[in-house]
Amino acid sequence: MANPILGRCPVCGEALQVTELQCRECDTTIQGRFELGPFQRLTAEQLAFVETFIRCEGKITRVEQELGLSYPTVRNRLNEAIRALGYEVEEEEEFALSPEERQAILERLAKGEISTDEAIELLRVR
Repeated sequence: MANPILGRCPVCGEALQVTELQCRECDTTIQGRFELGPFQRLTAEQLAFVETFIRCEGKITRVEQELGLSYPTVRNRLNEAIRALGYEVEEEEEFALSPEERQAILERLAKGEISTDEAIELLRVR
C-alpha cells in the first residue's frame, strides 16, 4: 500500500512541490515541477471533513448527525476548508432581532395583526 502524498512540509508547514513521477509498470520516470492541486492544501482533518461533507451530499444536517457536531461547528469547519482551498467565504449576517423579537412578530402574524408580507419584512436580517 502506498503512503498518502504530503501536501505540506512536516518541518516548516510550507507547501511541498512534486518533482518526480514514476510509472509502476514500465519504470518510466518524469522529472519536473508538478502542481499537487488544491485538496493537498487541506490538513488531514479538513480532508476527512470534506469527504464526509461530500458523502452526505452537502446536507449539513446529515453532517451534524454523522459527526455528532452542532450546526455552527459544521459551518465553521466547512468555512475553514473553503478558505484552505483558496476561496473566500461570505460571512453570514448576524440576526438583527433577538429570539424574543422574532417570536413577537410571529405571534402578531398568528393573531392576524400583520400580513405575511409584513412579517417577512420585519423578520428580514438588516
